[in-house]
Amino acid sequence: MVAAAAGLRVVRCGGSPLHGARAVFSADARFLLCTGGDFVKVYSAATEELVRLLRGHGGLVTGVGLNPHNRLQLYSSSLDGSIKLWDFTDGILIKTFTVGYKLLALYALDSCEDSVFVIIPKRGERDTFQLVSVKLTKTAGQDVEAKEFSVVLEGVDASPKCTAFGREGEYVASVKNFHLQVYFFKRKQLNRFSLRATNAKGGNNLFTCVACHPKEDCIATGHADGKIRLWRNFYHNKEYVFSTMHWHHDRVMDLSFSIEGTSLLSGGVEAVLVQWHNGSDCKKDFLPRLGSAIEYISVSSDGTLYCTLHTDNRITIINSNLRFSKSIQGLIRARDVKTGLVVDPRTKALVLNGEAGHLQFYCLQSDKQLYSLDIVQQEYIQQAGLNQTDLVKVAFSAQGKWLATVEEREEEPDLELHLKLWFFDEETQSFKLNTQISMPHDDHVTAMCFRDMDELEDDSLILVTAGKDCLFKVWVILEDTDPEAQQSLSWSCDFVGSYHNYQATNCCFSEDGSLLAVSFEETVTVWDSSTWDLKCTFCHPPGKIRDICFGRLTCSKYLIGATDHGFLCCWNLLSCALEWSAHLNVVILQPDPLSEHIAAVSWLSKESSLFVFKPNEPRPICIQRNLCKEKIQFAAFVPRDVPETVGSEKYIWLRRSQLYFLTDAQLAVEESLPVTPFSLLLGKHRYQQSQGDIDLTKVVRNHHEQDSPAVKELLHTPAHVLPSASFLCPIFINSLLISKEKKSAEEVADEVEMESEEAEEDSDEEKDVTEMEQENTKSMDLLGEITCKLSKAEEKELRKVRKMDYSWISAF
Repeated sequence: MVAAAAGLRVVRCGGSPLHGARAVFSADARFLLCTGGDFVKVYSAATEELVRLLRGHGGLVTGVGLNPHNRLQLYSSSLDGSIKLWDFTDGILIKTFTVGYKLLALYALDSCEDSVFVIIPKRGERDTFQLVSVKLTKTAGQDVEAKEFSVVLEGVDASPKCTAFGREGEYVASVKNFHLQVYFFKRKQLNRFSLRATNAKGGNNLFTCVACHPKEDCIATGHADGKIRLWRNFYHNKEYVFSTMHWHHDRVMDLSFSIEGTSLLSGGVEAVLVQWHNGSDCKKDFLPRLGSAIEYISVSSDGTLYCTLHTDNRITIINSNLRFSKSIQGLIRARDVKTGLVVDPRTKALVLNGEAGHLQFYCLQSDKQLYSLDIVQQEYIQQAGLNQTDLVKVAFSAQGKWLATVEEREEEPDLELHLKLWFFDEETQSFKLNTQISMPHDDHVTAMCFRDMDELEDDSLILVTAGKDCLFKVWVILEDTDPEAQQSLSWSCDFVGSYHNYQATNCCFSEDGSLLAVSFEETVTVWDSSTWDLKCTFCHPPGKIRDICFGRLTCSKYLIGATDHGFLCCWNLLSCALEWSAHLNVVILQPDPLSEHIAAVSWLSKESSLFVFKPNEPRPICIQRNLCKEKIQFAAFVPRDVPETVGSEKYIWLRRSQLYFLTDAQLAVEESLPVTPFSLLLGKHRYQQSQGDIDLTKVVRNHHEQDSPAVKELLHTPAHVLPSASFLCPIFINSLLISKEKKSAEEVADEVEMESEEAEEDSDEEKDVTEMEQENTKSMDLLGEITCKLSKAEEKELRKVRKMDYSWISAF
C-alpha cells in the first residue's frame, strides 16, 4: 500500500500468474515476453532478470505477440477490451486500439499486414466465443478505436491453446469438446471433424489443445486421455487420416512444433517435456522433473530455445537439445496457505507455503522467489485423495537466526505432528535442522511465537506453542555438555500451562517479552514470562477470541483482541479493565513492528475494509473502505529499507513500513482506490452528518450503565479475583427480582419524572451515538442491541414470579 498525494493508493505488487497466456521470444531470443496479471513482463533469457514491466492495461492481459512487420514491437490484448502496441525494448506504449469486447486470446500473423486475430465473447449468448479478425487502423493518435472486425469462426473455445494457424496463415484450426474445425481463408471453406466421446478401450477423446505444422499441412491435437493425433489430408471431409502417438498418462496440456517442423513438443501434468521426432511414436526424448504441470510451450524464432510455463508460476528456459538453461520462479499459489504471511527478518522476504512441504521465500521487489526450503523432506505423491504432510505453522526469531515450523498429517483417527527448529548457518547461508520434536501436542497446533528480545536472543530465547489439547507449552534452548554430541544446542519443553480445560487458540509476547498472552476460547490470560504465574484474565463475551496482539512503544500497556462475534476489544494492562470495544468483524489484526499502529481488516457485505488505529487514541488514523471484493486471507507489515516522507498525518503509519495483504488471487488489489471518510470506531466519537462522514461500526464503551450493581460488579470484576459461584448466585438472583414493596401512584410518577430527567441528561451526552443507532438499525439487529417493551400480559407474569420462594438457591 502506498500513500500518494491524493490519498491512499492500493497497488498489485506480485503473485500474478505468469502462465496466463503463451510466452514469446524476441526475434534475437535475448528476451522472453510473458503476461503477468495486468502487466506484460520482459525477462532477460540470459540472466533471468526482469528488464521491463509494461504497464497500461486496466484488466488481465490475455495474449502477447510480436508485430510481424517490426520485430522490436509487441502487441498485447486484455480483458479491458484493448489491444496495445509497445516498443518493448524501451518500455514505451506506442498506440492503444479499443475493440470494445473482452479479448481472450491474440494471434498476430505475418500474412496479415493491418489486422490481428482475437477471441471475443459472442454478444447476447453466454459461454459462446468467436474468432474474429480485427482491422488495426493507421489513424493518427495514440488512442484509436478498432471497431471494424469480421467473424472467422463461431463456437470456438476460449483458451488460446485451442486455436492455431497453419502454414503461412492459409488456414486456422480450432478444437472444442470432441470437434475439430478447419477454415481455409482463400477457399472460404470450413471442414468439421468429430470424434466419439470414448474409444473402444475407454479412452477420453476430448480435445485439449491444437498445433499446426509450420511447413506442411499437418495438425496435431492433444486429448484428455494423453493421446496425440496427427491429422493429414483434412482438405476433404471424409478422406482425412490421422495417426496416434501416446506417452502421457493424463491430459495433454499443450503442443508446439519446432521452427522447421522436424519435431513436436508436448507437455502435461507429469512435468515432463516430451520431444517427438518426425511424427514417430518410437522416436522421442524427455526432459523430466520440471517441477509442476506444463501449461504452455513456446519456441524461439531461431529454434535455439524452448520455454515452458508451469502451473506453479515457474518459467523454464530450455536449450533445443533438451538441456536445462534458466528458471524464473514467481509466487507459488499453494492450494491452501496455512502458514499465513511471515516476514523473514534477515532478507525482508515474505515467507509462506510454496510447493507441497516447502517454504517459499518471496522477494517483493523483484516479484521472484529467492529460494525454497524443504521442510517436510518427503517425496510428494501425485495421487488424488491421499493425505499428504502439510506445513501449517511458521515463526522466526527476532533476528532471524531461528526458524520454527509445525507440520501435520491427519489420517483418521490418527494425527501426526512434528515441531522442527532450524538454525541459520552463516557458512552455507541456509537453514539447518537443529531439533525435531514428534507430537509436541496431542491435538492440532493453533498458534506459535518467539519471544522478541533482540539483545538477549541467544541467552533467553523462548518459543511458545498453543494447541487444541487445551495446553500451551514453553520451549527453551539447552546446551549439551557432552563432547561427543553432534550439536551443542537443542530445544526442550520448560513449562506447560492451561486454563480451565479450554482450547488454547492464540499466543503472543509483549514488546519487552515480560508478558505472554494466551487466549483460551472466550478468555485471554496474561502470564509472567519469568515465573509463568497467571497475572490476570480478560473476557468479552459473546464469541471466542479470534486474534490478539500487544500494543507497542507508547501503547505497550494495551492488549488488543478480536472475537468471532464481531467485537474489537482493547484492555488496559495496568488497570486490568476494558478500555474500549467496538462492533467490527475483524478477520485480521496486524501490528506494525516499528510503530504503535495496528491494522485491522474487516469483512462485511462481501467486501474487505481496512482500519488503522493506535490503541491509546479515541479515533482511527485511517479507514479504507472497499479495499477489495475478495476476502483478505493474511496481511503483514514489511519494514522499508529507507523511511519514506509522508505529508499527511493520515498516512504516517506508512512511513517506515508497508502493508502487504494476500487475497485469493495475488498479493494486492486490482485498482487504486480513493480514501474514504471515516467517523466512528474507537473511544469517544462525534457523528458529523454535515460533513458526510459514514459510520462503519457501533462503539460500545466499557462504562455501560447497568440497572443492577450486582450485575455490574459481576461483569467488571476480573475473573481470577471473583468469589465462588455459590456466594455470587443468591446475590445475582435477588438483584433480578422485582421488589415486593407497593408504591403509590404519586411515588411512581415522581420516579418516572426523575428517570426522564436522567434520560435527558444521558441523551445530551450520547446524542451522536443515538443518531448513529437510528441510522444503523440493521447492523444493530445483528448484534442484539435492541430492547423490547413488555406487554401487559408479560408484566402480569413477572408479578407472579416475585411471589415464588427462591431461598433454596442459597444452598448451592
